[in-house]
Amino acid sequence: MARNDDLYPMRCDFMRSEPDPCRPQDWGKFELITRDGAARIGKFHTFHGAITTPMLLPVINPNLRTIEPREMWENYGVEALITNSYVIWKNEKLSVSAKQDGIHKLLDFPGAIVTDSGTFQSYVYGDVEVSPKEIVEFQREIGVDVGTMLDVFGRPDMSREEAENSVNETHRRVSQSLSEAGDSILLNGPIQGGVYEDLRAKSAELMSRVDESGATFAIHPIGGIVPLMENQRYKELFSIILAAKSQIPPNKPIHMFGCGHPMLFPLSVALGVDFFDSAAYALFARDDRILTPEGTVKVQGLKEWPISSKALFGRTPSEVLSLPKDERSKVLARHNLEVTQSELSKCREAIRNGSIWRLAEVRSHASPRLREAFEWVIDQLEQLEETGVGSSLLDIMASTNPIRKGGEPLSDDIEFRPHILHLMALISLRWRLPGSWWDGSSGPAEQVLILDNSPPPWREV
Repeated sequence: MARNDDLYPMRCDFMRSEPDPCRPQDWGKFELITRDGAARIGKFHTFHGAITTPMLLPVINPNLRTIEPREMWENYGVEALITNSYVIWKNEKLSVSAKQDGIHKLLDFPGAIVTDSGTFQSYVYGDVEVSPKEIVEFQREIGVDVGTMLDVFGRPDMSREEAENSVNETHRRVSQSLSEAGDSILLNGPIQGGVYEDLRAKSAELMSRVDESGATFAIHPIGGIVPLMENQRYKELFSIILAAKSQIPPNKPIHMFGCGHPMLFPLSVALGVDFFDSAAYALFARDDRILTPEGTVKVQGLKEWPISSKALFGRTPSEVLSLPKDERSKVLARHNLEVTQSELSKCREAIRNGSIWRLAEVRSHASPRLREAFEWVIDQLEQLEETGVGSSLLDIMASTNPIRKGGEPLSDDIEFRPHILHLMALISLRWRLPGSWWDGSSGPAEQVLILDNSPPPWREV
C-alpha cells in the first residue's frame, strides 16, 4: 500500500537549533576557511547565521511551497534560501503580512533569507511595475538578509550595443540602490553583459569597485545565464564565469543566478562559484523528473531508481507514479533537494582533500556539451598567463594538496586531466635543466633523490 507522504516526511533524530547571529563587526563578511585552487569553502556572516559555501539557495515561491522552508531547515541542512521580493510586493496579502511580521515569519524560516528583485520576471513577462528605489526599500522594510538591486537582464541574443546598455544602466542604478539599502540589509550587485566576455569583465569591475560612502555590494551574482543553461550552451556559460571571476576581489562571493542542476556544480565550484540558486528541485518534480549528478531522468518508464535517496527508499517508480499529483510532486521534490545537497557536500569534501578538479572531470562525462565545455575551460586555463586575463593556470587549478598517494588509471586522455596538468605546470616551474643549478655547477646531475611511496620531506614542514 502506498504511503501518504504528508504522514511520512523525512525526519531528523533531533531538532535543529536556531542560528546564532553574527557579531556586528562580522556582518556581511566572507571568511575563507579552506581552498583548492580557485574553489573555496567559506563562511558568509549574516544576522541569521553563518552560511557555509559553496551552497544552494533553494527558491521558495511564497504562493506555492512544494517543500516548507521549516522542513528544509530541519531535515535538509538548508542554511539560507531565496525568494522573490517582487512577487511578494505585487501580492497585497503577502506584502502586508511581510511588512507587519517580517519575511522570516512569513516563510517560517530561521536561517538567512535572500531576495531577488524582479529582474528575471522582466525577462520572462516584460517590464516590471516597480522602480529600482521602491524594490530595495521594500526588501529593507520586510527584513531580508541579502536583497538585490533591480538590474537590467542581459539576454544572450542581445546585440553588443544592447548588452553594453544593460551593463551601463545597471551601474547607473547602483548609487540609489545602495543608499536605499542603508545599513539595514546587505545587497547583491549583479553582473550583466550578455555573452560578451569583455562586457562581463567590465561589469564585474564596475560593480565590485563600487564604494558609496563606505557601502559596497556583499555578493556578486552573475545574471542573464538561465537561457544559456536551458539551451545547454555550457561553453559560453563558463566563459562568462572566467571573465567575471578575473575582476572580482577574492573577499566577495560569486553567485550563479538560476543555476541549480547538480551536474553543473563541480566545474562551477572549481572556477570559484560560491552560491547557487534554483527552483529546479520543485519544477522538475512537478514534471515527474528527478535530478541526478549525471543529468535529469524522467520517472515514466523506470523499473528501478538510477540513484538512491531517503525520499525514494522503499518505493518503486510505479508506486510513486500512482500517487496523487501533489503528493507525488512532494516526494520527487524531496529527492531532488536531497541529491542537490548531497552533490554540494561532495564538492566541499573535494575542496578539503584537494580533488575538486578530479570531481569536475568525472562529472564532465555526463553530457557531450558539458564535456566540450570542460575541455574548452582546460584549454583556456593553459593560456591564461599569455592572454593576461588576470589569473593563471596555477591560480585557478593549483591544488592545496597536489602530492597524493596512489596510482593513476591510464587512458588516452590522461595528459588532459586537471591534476596532471597542474603537476606538469609545477614541474615546468620548479625543474632546472643540468647546467643551470643554483650553485652554478654545470653538466649532468651526479645524484638523484627518489622518494618511493611516501610524501617528500618538505611537505612535513
